Amino acid sequence: MSDAATRRRARGGGGAARRAARSAVSFDTAKYIERNIPNFEVLTEEVLEIIETNAETLLEEIGVNFVNNPAACARWKEAGADVQGERVHIPRGLARKLCATAPSSFTQHARNPERNVVIGGKGLVCAPVYGPPFVRDMAGGRRYATMEDFRKFVKLGYMSKWLHHSGGTVCEPTDVAVNKRHLDMLHAHMTLSDKPFMGSVTEPSRAQDSVEMCEILFGRDFVQQNTVMTSLINVNSPMTFDDVMMGALEVYARNNQACIVSPFIVGGAMAPVSVVGTLTQVLAEVLAGIAYSQLIRPGAPVIFGTFVTSIDMGSGAPTFGTPEASQILYGAGQLARRMGLPYRSGGGLCGSKLPDAQAAYETTHTLNAALLGGVNFMLHACGWLEGGLVSSFEKFVMDADQLGTLHKMAAGVVADENAQAMDAIREVGPGGHYLGCAHTQANFQDAFWKTQLFDYKPFETWDEEGARDTMTLAAERVERMLRDYQQPAIDPGANEALAGYVANKKASMPDSFT
Repeated sequence: MSDAATRRRARGGGGAARRAARSAVSFDTAKYIERNIPNFEVLTEEVLEIIETNAETLLEEIGVNFVNNPAACARWKEAGADVQGERVHIPRGLARKLCATAPSSFTQHARNPERNVVIGGKGLVCAPVYGPPFVRDMAGGRRYATMEDFRKFVKLGYMSKWLHHSGGTVCEPTDVAVNKRHLDMLHAHMTLSDKPFMGSVTEPSRAQDSVEMCEILFGRDFVQQNTVMTSLINVNSPMTFDDVMMGALEVYARNNQACIVSPFIVGGAMAPVSVVGTLTQVLAEVLAGIAYSQLIRPGAPVIFGTFVTSIDMGSGAPTFGTPEASQILYGAGQLARRMGLPYRSGGGLCGSKLPDAQAAYETTHTLNAALLGGVNFMLHACGWLEGGLVSSFEKFVMDADQLGTLHKMAAGVVADENAQAMDAIREVGPGGHYLGCAHTQANFQDAFWKTQLFDYKPFETWDEEGARDTMTLAAERVERMLRDYQQPAIDPGANEALAGYVANKKASMPDSFT
């Protein structure tokens, strides 16, 4: 064989090996993001002090409602609040004093310790979409979600490199009774993935079921001493804490499990239209909710939550990715950091009906704001569509792919000797090119972030391969990921005990769809 033929064969073999490596099934999960970049702060010290003063005035003079929860009102009265019926007036400074016992960060443990995440500080943990009753894919269109859809999303989340958390209600499986579906959902998170997950909050007894299932998976003592669940406690904005959400919070706080205390606000409908007015209400609601968690158990882990959208004043529909929503996200982050608390906001939010250009624009605005605004826990990081009514399979993998750019941005700019690249500049000199220089050869594999989804081929190749758009590529990726899915190993005894718990619980009560 000639020397040229030998070289061609060697190049072909190397290329085949690289192609095989790129196409191999991988279950790598990137560590949660640790920022090496500064937070963007939009509010001045003067404005922050105005908001904090006004929030304390709101709590003291207007008060907040704890509805259908006489035990909560009694706790507040004992703590020094003025309770009038269901209205709780919290004296200036009391809520903030109570909040001081909440930790500034905490570790949420996964059943695979390599997947543990730290929530707080400079970290950013990404979790998938939460709550939609509908799902959408290219094959089936828009339809009510099923438990099988739910399991598919959990599998996709497990296999997504840049997603650090399995989430909670990634879609609402409407083919399972309301009073039993939380059992199947938790079981899916616990067995089909080994990433951290969220507990049920739709009824206090379901929160207790979540704790008991975790005690089977992790051990009772471990659960009582460590955080293994993060759960979403939405405030009924404006200024109302209902008995269902507070009942779930009470269960989790009592058992040392984390709660995201999160106002749910559509600006102009559940809060004032102004940024400062909305932030005042957000802070007051968070202060009251987190303070109450500390009344249950001082030191219980919590997250300062904010979910705020603006509103289309013509149709009344919520809008996403707007400048005002980003300003509120940035401002709430500043307020959370001043309290020394982990912060939740952001996500791949959009109002679009399809994973199209509108969805991409709106999603990108919010994802970037979450990175720059110091968010520590980002729910809805991938899969959100149609204002949160739909979990989209294609958008799930599109968003999950783009989360990789946040990792790259958060890493900051390196300026060591290799990054200065002076040897490359000297080697190439004027009029040359860098493609073959030693520095490029040594660094090209990791120099640039690489998508696992987008198409950068020449037009002719793209056209010959079917002229596929991004949604089509995403649908193919969903199929490939589900085909390649391999269930993570789980202790057989724990697996059997979980299945038995779910079966016994479901058998103990009739189905209810209300």
